[in-house]
Amino acid sequence: MIKPLADRVLIKMDEAEETTKSGIVLAGTAKEKPQIATVVAVGPGGIVDGKEVTMYVEVGNKVITSKYSGTEVKYEGVEYTIVRQSDILAIVE
Repeated sequence: MIKPLADRVLIKMDEAEETTKSGIVLAGTAKEKPQIATVVAVGPGGIVDGKEVTMYVEVGNKVITSKYSGTEVKYEGVEYTIVRQSDILAIVE
């Protein structure tokens, strides 16, 4: 299990759309990197760079992240991204 530290959040990117709304199937290179992800684990927060950080995302939240943020890791065959909570732009409700 991966346990994020400080203000880090472990997310799993949702799959990219394979068809357009009109039903056209996209080639692998035409797909955009998804920006919506599911939160898998959340760090404890606390003092980060001299400031108190309260974690407001929770496991299971759907979130939108900055397009090129985070560090991609592969663990037990699954691809995850570790981002700072500040790289999360919104929670999808």
